[in-house]
Amino acid sequence: MKITLVQMNTQNDKAANIAQARELIVRAAEEEGPDLIVLPECFDMLGTVKERLSAGEDLPGGPAYEMCRAAAAEFKVNIHAGSLTERVPGEDRVHNTTVAFDREGRELARYRKIHMFDIVTPDGTSYKESAATKPGEEVVTYGLEGVTIGCSVCYDLRFPELFHALVRKGAEVIMLPAAFTLMTGKDHWEVLCRARAIETQTYFAAAAQCLGHPQGNEIRYCYGHSLIVDPWGHVVAKASDGIGLVSAKIDPARIAKVRADIPLADHHVLS
Repeated sequence: MKITLVQMNTQNDKAANIAQARELIVRAAEEEGPDLIVLPECFDMLGTVKERLSAGEDLPGGPAYEMCRAAAAEFKVNIHAGSLTERVPGEDRVHNTTVAFDREGRELARYRKIHMFDIVTPDGTSYKESAATKPGEEVVTYGLEGVTIGCSVCYDLRFPELFHALVRKGAEVIMLPAAFTLMTGKDHWEVLCRARAIETQTYFAAAAQCLGHPQGNEIRYCYGHSLIVDPWGHVVAKASDGIGLVSAKIDPARIAKVRADIPLADHHVLS
């Protein structure tokens, strides 16, 4: 299975963001010929709480959802649609939601981000994701052409118990669409992605946002560096700075060998 990660620079114009995502999907399909295309977190909108709330759409349906569904069917490619903004009925919040589509445009899975990014970074910048976003509760995997895919999003990366739960549900490849901040990303991004791959003995595919995006009167920066890590912890593909694509092939035999060499699943004593 060949995976292509899409690295984006999403802004606060939803229509333009969806158009950018489609252009990159088209480019990925035509240039890379992948089996699976992965978009980053919040590919439809990065902005203020008000802008995020206004971007919410009902699922299934809505422009971001429909663009991915239609592109999957048009190019006969599986799409793991990073995350988009899902309206929560009866609430003034949204879900940060991954939707996966098969080659016919059929929805395979829906995952709502569980862990909310509510912190003040070392440079003093405050992030309060929960102000606009309602956390999900369900651990989600789905089958894709003989491979079990596990779902996660961005800040989930710091909570290894989620990834152990994904492995218990059969995950062999884990997706992490992200909009990791520049401040935390430069020190933590790659080491955490590699750690999650090593401890779960999975391929770990992390499609990221990059560069600056407006947040009210300021510009906030994402780290980028989308990457794919193999089950031994080797980075087998990594994006340069800026908007673009990066691809790698996953090998199920590699997963089996690593798990046979160090049978972690047989050694867990805590659930």
